Amino acid sequence: MEILLESIAANWPIWLVSVVMIIAAVIDGMILKVPNWLTFPFIMTGWMHGMVQAGVGGLAASLAGTAVGLLLLLAVRAVGGMGGGDVKLLAGLGAWVGVSSVWWAFVVTTLVGAIMAIVMIACSGQWRKHYYMARQILHEWKTVRNPEKLSAIAKKRKPDMMLLPYGIPMAVGSILYFAYAGMLI
Repeated sequence: MEILLESIAANWPIWLVSVVMIIAAVIDGMILKVPNWLTFPFIMTGWMHGMVQAGVGGLAASLAGTAVGLLLLLAVRAVGGMGGGDVKLLAGLGAWVGVSSVWWAFVVTTLVGAIMAIVMIACSGQWRKHYYMARQILHEWKTVRNPEKLSAIAKKRKPDMMLLPYGIPMAVGSILYFAYAGMLI
């Protein structure tokens, strides 16, 4: 127990980020939304942490992590494939952990999200429906090419879809990455 407490004290920023990610996942799982009251302070405290830890260079690194976190999901958000809270949550993660770690957390999150989606579809038994829906979405992306129109199409389709609250794979993927990278201990 003492080793765990020492590890938490030494790596408190990553533990704090992990707790915020878990809270976001629980909320997203309950209401399909990651609220601004969680994401905006998450981003801003990441900037403050960067500034306090390493001055202007730390703030710059935090801002770069925020930008990368935003950019990784912004395109998917623009076409209606994800909520803005998920995008801001990844930006907050980037504010705290920087460019490289937000990138790798995103990669693991993508894999975890794909596995969760496959399991959800398998449990529903609606392989054919989701296969045709995925083909339709890809066709729309190739032919429509207007993010506003794609977003409107996605919004109409949303009631017929099985939704994956992305805060859940984001929390699981990020924490798995932190554990793999030795950032928790």
